[in-house]
Amino acid sequence: MKAAVLREVGKPLQIEQVQIDKPGPHEVLIRTAAAGLCHSDLHFMQGSYPHPLPAVLGHESSGVVEQVGSEVHTVKPGDHVITCLSAFCGHCEFCLTGHMSLCVSPETKRGKDDPPRLSAEGGMMQYLNLSSFAEQMLIHEHACVAIRPDMPLDRAALIGCSVTTGVGAAIHTSNVRPGETVAVIGCGGVGLSAINGAAIAGASRIFAIDTVPSKGNLAMEFGATDFINAADVDAVKEVIEATKGGVHHAFEAIGLAKTAEQAFNMLRRGGTANIIGMIPVGQMVSVMGAAFLGEKKLQGSLMGSNRFPVDMPRFVDFYMSGKLKLDQMISQRIKLEQVNEGFEDMKRGELARSVIVFDA
Repeated sequence: MKAAVLREVGKPLQIEQVQIDKPGPHEVLIRTAAAGLCHSDLHFMQGSYPHPLPAVLGHESSGVVEQVGSEVHTVKPGDHVITCLSAFCGHCEFCLTGHMSLCVSPETKRGKDDPPRLSAEGGMMQYLNLSSFAEQMLIHEHACVAIRPDMPLDRAALIGCSVTTGVGAAIHTSNVRPGETVAVIGCGGVGLSAINGAAIAGASRIFAIDTVPSKGNLAMEFGATDFINAADVDAVKEVIEATKGGVHHAFEAIGLAKTAEQAFNMLRRGGTANIIGMIPVGQMVSVMGAAFLGEKKLQGSLMGSNRFPVDMPRFVDFYMSGKLKLDQMISQRIKLEQVNEGFEDMKRGELARSVIVFDA
């Protein structure tokens, strides 16, 4: 099968032929339909986060089940599925208390004596349990969920990461309540999803913050009530003045220490700042200690605190009923061979999402 392979940090992905194994007892072979280009992939390509190489990248995807292992009971051949990198075991403390995204022992990898799922000259590593920049995926059954067949698969792919991360951060991690105020820093795919999630939750005022003016109209389509061009003004000051004290919830969706600090500083007393973006390893976030006397909170959000086997089918229903904005998020559809061009577009910061669409 064709796949986009990262062989060296800082270098473009290479389109190569990669071999894929047959499903083991708890594994699912999926024909990839679509895969979104996520900023998290770019972090690994640039070395901000380490990963063993060579590896087939990609983790935001959808597809159709082709084969299942002998012990798989959650999906069957022909099912349309969304994948999720936050696989789960189902029996650890985190899973049993409803915090599946925090599972630290998902048991999704093959044993040492088993053949690798992916193979090529020089070896090949699977990336984040998925490796979806490829024509097929071989994954554990606890890394995908079946969805209704009338859901367009190119839009369903977005639910696999950016939507679940952003919407989940609003409705699960921070628990936005009707009438509360929200600020979202960064209007890429994850930030737009956080805006959409806050709107679904009933936030009364949602500030979208970015340095690209063209993102303003797009943010409004997703539910923002205000747009702040952070290239021209002090976003923290603008939010505090507009709300007469700060917002109830702030979301950092870029992955920078500076913007994480801004998210915390624009809170009102009792407010919560949620760090969704992947801040590079080694970067420190600094906040004024006295601010904690106002009971402000700074917290992380991992994949939107999801319970993806339940959440993702619900998000599909949200889209089908018009509540979840996915059509507007896809800036362009590309072929696998255009993946490096897609990441160059991402670096310019002008697009919401590029999606690789595979031939049926």
